Amino acid sequence: MGTEAKPFLKWAGGKGQLLSQLSEHFPDRISREPFTYIEPFVGGGAMLFYMLQRFDNIKKVIINDVNEDLILSYRIIKKDVEALICKLAGMEKDYLNIADQDGRKNLFYEIRDRYNQHVGDSVERVSQLLFLNKTCFNGLYRVNKKGLFNVPFGKYSNPVVCNADVLKADSQRLQNANVEICQGDYAQTLPFVDGLTFFYLDPPYRPLNSTSSFTAYTKGDFNDDNQRALADFCHQLSDRGCLWMESNADCSAKNPEDTFFEELYRNYRIERVYASRFINANPSKRGKLTELLIKNYE
Repeated sequence: MGTEAKPFLKWAGGKGQLLSQLSEHFPDRISREPFTYIEPFVGGGAMLFYMLQRFDNIKKVIINDVNEDLILSYRIIKKDVEALICKLAGMEKDYLNIADQDGRKNLFYEIRDRYNQHVGDSVERVSQLLFLNKTCFNGLYRVNKKGLFNVPFGKYSNPVVCNADVLKADSQRLQNANVEICQGDYAQTLPFVDGLTFFYLDPPYRPLNSTSSFTAYTKGDFNDDNQRALADFCHQLSDRGCLWMESNADCSAKNPEDTFFEELYRNYRIERVYASRFINANPSKRGKLTELLIKNYE
C-alpha cells in the first residue's frame, strides 16, 4: 500500500483531525451519483485529498484560494513535483548539516528574506514556502499588512523539510483526478457548478474574541461584512440546487449572546463538531472546543 495523499504543509485551521466527524455529515447523494466537488477555500487540502481518495465518482474538482503562493504550490506539485523534491531535498540537507542552532537560524532568516523579496523562479518560491513552513515557529503561516511572511525561527532538532513520498502521492492525485486549480476570490467558483455539485467551504473563521483574530493568511482581513457576503454566496448556491457544507467558529459557545451565525444561517441546519486547536502561541489556549458545521441539506 502506497503513501496516502495528505496536506504537504501545516495550515492554520486545517481539517485533518476533523475528517472523520465531517464525513458523517456529507450528503448521501454524493456516495451514489457522479458529482462535481468544489472547495473555494482549499487551504492545506486535508478535505481535498480525503475526497480524492474516497470518492471515485467525482467527475470534476475545482479548488481555489486567495493566497497566491499556496495555489502556486498546488500547481507546482501537480506539474513539476520532481523538480520541487530535488530543490527541497537540497535545502533539507544544507539545513540539517548545520550542527548549531545559531547557524540554522541564520539560514532560516536568509531564506525568509529571499522569500519576501521574491528571489527565484516558481519552483524555488514553493520550496522556500515549504522550507519556512517546516522550520518556522509552530509551523505557522502568517503575513503582515505588507504581505511579508513574518513568523520567527522554530527550534526543531530534526524537521522533515522534504517528504518526497507525500509530495509524489499528492501529485498523483492532482494529476489523476480532473482537478482545476484557481486563485482568487471564492465567488469565481460559482460558474463551475455542473449537475450535482457539492461545495465544502472553510473560510477564515470569525474571531471568538478580540484577541483571537488570526486571519492573516493574506494581507487582507475577513471581517463580518465578508462573512455576510459569504452567506449570500451560500444562498446563491442553494438557489442553483447545489449542496454545501461550511465550517466556522462557534462564537455562541464562547459568548451565548453572540448569535451572529445562528442569525445569519437561520434557514439552514447548524451542527457542532469537536475540534482541537494546535496552532496558538499560548499553550493554554490550545485544546478542544466546538466548531460550527452549517449545511443546506438534511
